[in-house]
Amino acid sequence: MKNLLLIASAFCYLSCTNSTSQENHTAAATETENTRDSSGSVDTNAAQQGAATSGAAGINDAAAIMGKKQVPILCYHHIKDITELPKNTAGYTVTAARFRDQLKALADSGYKTITPEQYFRYLTANAPLPAKPVMLTYDDTDEEQFTIAKPEMDKYGFKGVFYIMTISIGKPRYMSKEQIKQLSDEGHAIESHTWRHDRVDKYLTTPHIDRDSKKMVANDWDLQLVDKRKQLEDITGKQIHYFAYPFGIWSKAGIPELRSRGFKLAFQLSTKRDPEEPLYTVRRMIVAPSWSPEGMLRVMRSTFGRGV
Repeated sequence: MKNLLLIASAFCYLSCTNSTSQENHTAAATETENTRDSSGSVDTNAAQQGAATSGAAGINDAAAIMGKKQVPILCYHHIKDITELPKNTAGYTVTAARFRDQLKALADSGYKTITPEQYFRYLTANAPLPAKPVMLTYDDTDEEQFTIAKPEMDKYGFKGVFYIMTISIGKPRYMSKEQIKQLSDEGHAIESHTWRHDRVDKYLTTPHIDRDSKKMVANDWDLQLVDKRKQLEDITGKQIHYFAYPFGIWSKAGIPELRSRGFKLAFQLSTKRDPEEPLYTVRRMIVAPSWSPEGMLRVMRSTFGRGV
């Protein structure tokens, strides 16, 4: 199991964007897709928005979903309580001081956090959101997300979304079952990030011998998601319907697999959404170590527009 954890951690290390290019990459990948709204006002006609292109039973179709304004979604991994990051640190670590400044900037700017369930209802059924919504997401089960991020969110009444890599639960430097349960009980969202952090575009859908357990498995989707999702549901006592792709890498062939297993939204990173499957290619933005609070807000606006 120790070897599996090391493999998963290594995958996370390789997945993240270099901090010196994150801002340009994110803005460039999304510039042609953004819908601008300089007012940032509340959608007062939420019940009617997108109705002209809604599908059966009042559920918005893909075109209507693509036409809706996007919510900024921030992605954090490691949050280290140190003065300065080592020079060889990859682009997915921020200092605790920088994280605290970023959350204060969000609160001072009037942002309110939302959950994936709220976002799903907004996208599919035009449910209203706060005037300046934002989603704070955390990947890979790191313990500092509980010890550092949670207390800071508590100051502002923020709620986070924790994408759990179940292989790491209870291991050194990772969250315990009890911490995950507490997060859920306090209103944070506990969602799926697979068992072993393998890329979904590499999953096998036919019976095979798993490389680590050496056991026969029916397919990788059930191995990575079904049984391990049940593990999380047993911890929280709540159903899980939301998923973050390891490395942010998604595949078109994988979307029916997610849908058939009851997932309602799937979150990638900064590439464009698929216009035919916007619910399964929801975009997030990794927060780079070098960003000031003001810089983070600026990149949020250039990437996602100015909110709903």
